[in-house]
Amino acid sequence: MALLERVGTLLRANLNDLIDKAEDPEKMIKQVILDMQNQLLQVKTQVAIAIADQHVLEKNRKENADKHAEWMRKADLSVGKGKDDLARAALERALSCQRMMESFVQQLADQKAQVENLKTVLRKLEQKLAEAQSRADVLVSQHRRSRALARAGDAELAMRTNSEGTTFDRLEHKVARAEAVSQAKAEMLADNVDDQLTALERDEQVEKLLAEIKARREAGG
Repeated sequence: MALLERVGTLLRANLNDLIDKAEDPEKMIKQVILDMQNQLLQVKTQVAIAIADQHVLEKNRKENADKHAEWMRKADLSVGKGKDDLARAALERALSCQRMMESFVQQLADQKAQVENLKTVLRKLEQKLAEAQSRADVLVSQHRRSRALARAGDAELAMRTNSEGTTFDRLEHKVARAEAVSQAKAEMLADNVDDQLTALERDEQVEKLLAEIKARREAGG
């Protein structure tokens, strides 16, 4: 039956292969578990229906067995009364009930085999689902750890590339430039002070010489 074929395919499915092909492993894992749970529910329903059909067949078998016994009793009673025609009619009914009973016996045997088959599939699927759920928890944890490590690696690489390779270079260049500008200003200020001091000394010498000249003129006059 189609349901058993689908269940068989699902039982043979390799969870790792499905995850390898998935773009979002966690989403794929959840979908696989959900599919298995749905299959399990369908098989449980089929088992319940098969068991109910088995009970109906057993009931029909018993009813025809009872009818067969009843018609045989009536045939025996008719023979005792010398009513052979009634006995023959009762025997025909008895044989019809016997054929029906034998048919239900065969159907019942087939139905019991089907029920056991479905129960076997149900047990396998329950076991497979339990295993898949346990493996799914492990795989989800592994995927999250690997994703966290990948993100940490990306962050570290970004820090090395951007912060160390670019930002600090710009900062060092900016500090060096500021230092050079400050040093240049200091040198310019120092040069200006030296010029002023030199000028003062020169003015003082000029005044001194001027005073000496005036003193000699006064002394000679």
